[in-house]
Amino acid sequence: MAILVDAEKISVSRSDRVLFSELSITVSDRDRLGVVGINGTGKSTLLRVLAGKQGPESGEVRKGTAVRIGLLDQDAILPEGTVSEVIGSGWENEAILDRLGMTTLLNRNVSELSGGQVKRVALAKVLVAEVDLLILDEPTNHLDLSAISWLESWLSRFRGGVIIVSHDRYLLDRVTTRMLELDRGKGYLHEGGYAAYLNAVAEREERSAEAESIRKNLARHELAWLRRGAKARTRKPQARIDAARKLIDTKAQPAARSSTLDLSYDTPRLGSKVIDAVEVSFAYSKQDPTILSNFTLRLDPTERLGVVGTNGSGKTTLLELLAGHIKPTSGGIEFGQTVRVGYYTQHGPTLNESARVAEVIAGPTRVPGSPSDKRLMERFWFTGELPWATVNTLSGGEKRRLQLLIVLASQPNVLLLDEPTNDLDLDTLRALEEYLDDWPGALVVVSHDRIFLERVTTRIVACKAGHVAEVPGGLSTWISEVLAYKEPSELSRSLSPLTSRDESRPGTPKVKTTKKSLGSLQFQLVKLDKRIVELTAKRDEVLVLFNETSDHQRLAQLGTELAHCQSELDEVEEKWLNTIEAIENYNH
Repeated sequence: MAILVDAEKISVSRSDRVLFSELSITVSDRDRLGVVGINGTGKSTLLRVLAGKQGPESGEVRKGTAVRIGLLDQDAILPEGTVSEVIGSGWENEAILDRLGMTTLLNRNVSELSGGQVKRVALAKVLVAEVDLLILDEPTNHLDLSAISWLESWLSRFRGGVIIVSHDRYLLDRVTTRMLELDRGKGYLHEGGYAAYLNAVAEREERSAEAESIRKNLARHELAWLRRGAKARTRKPQARIDAARKLIDTKAQPAARSSTLDLSYDTPRLGSKVIDAVEVSFAYSKQDPTILSNFTLRLDPTERLGVVGTNGSGKTTLLELLAGHIKPTSGGIEFGQTVRVGYYTQHGPTLNESARVAEVIAGPTRVPGSPSDKRLMERFWFTGELPWATVNTLSGGEKRRLQLLIVLASQPNVLLLDEPTNDLDLDTLRALEEYLDDWPGALVVVSHDRIFLERVTTRIVACKAGHVAEVPGGLSTWISEVLAYKEPSELSRSLSPLTSRDESRPGTPKVKTTKKSLGSLQFQLVKLDKRIVELTAKRDEVLVLFNETSDHQRLAQLGTELAHCQSELDEVEEKWLNTIEAIENYNH
């Protein structure tokens, strides 16, 4: 197995803390490494160091001979030109852009694209390049469920190595074979995917608690001995005395975050009327096409509504209407008298980069660092030196957490969240999910994060072809529709990484097919595609159960079931891939 990149004892720090120290990691071809950790632990920095875009402060990064690396950075920067010029010509390139929802923007200059569109073009640019190692920082940000599903399949069939930072727990569990956890300057490597990582973290925390209990007991015994007086101490060697004092003075390693995320606020009570949208349509002008047409939507005081749809289908427009930021072209929207809306946008409120965190929290009317503001910052883990750090020194995830804090601190009773999972770490996501479980207000959330939607919503509406309609059966029904059967002619151009190059898989014989056998292969392809959907849904259900339980026996049982399901899914996908290649051979 060829080594793609080898990092030996690399270290990087920030002005206020060490990100990682003496970290060693080797990535070979076919490796699938997921990188996780709370915001600010250096995940994005590590990816740039491994890609050769940034040097470590100490240690060494060695790249394999002639290894080509493709990096999707957190803040993607594109060269000048149109989307088509940036990506390059060819039906494969255009097909990838189509999968990522960018077909209608092929001739648009990249300078005119939104932040989400730039990220999708940057992702396409990395995927079309012939590389041996893909390093991807939050690749699912700004993708819809259909695009995420396609990306999962693409990555699982990619022949090179993959290093990925993502908050998408489904993606991590499906794609990764190893997990690297960054925690308080250290790196912990776990064999297996996301489920294995969770199990390893739980076991490590248990061992840490047991070790601390033992340490405290030893310390009490040593303290009792020391207090017996000088006579007792004279009979003990000095080394024993020094060791006892060191044991007593030693403190347990502090948690990565001092406590669970406390997001409790005095939320104003809602009346019976919340927001009523009746026969609403919207277009930006008479010359522009109608984005949403003649929809009716009523929110109740305990609403838990998820909004899904492809990119560009009007999801954000719907939230803008419900927030009162834009007015309907026709129809009407009425707000209850007690409604106080908090709107967390995709990109969040603009932050003053030179301001300190405490100043941003205080705003223009309060003194920074007041007791109430301090408690608020602690609830969001802005502790230690972070409250006095300037915004421009924060990581992307820390900025998003700060923006979320600003919205929740306004004490809304109607919360509108537009892609809230983007750039938040997994700890914050889980804590936010738990908070929303008990939050007394109404919630409307646009998200592509399947676990997040399953946890926090009770009904789903879909934006499609200008309409807003409830999805009977909820999220699982919508996902099934997204992954529904495609025509064989499209499947035969599904753009696995193996078919985007003029090379054959080692050990896979060329299959000569006749027209009769081609029909059989296409029929087999349909069956395999359906089976993949079934197994993926089954695996995802088990993963949800795994994430929701804390019983160790149950965790072991579900872990075994998850492994069996993934093994069968891998086998079916391999058959699917072989069938695709057989059809491709016929077409050529």
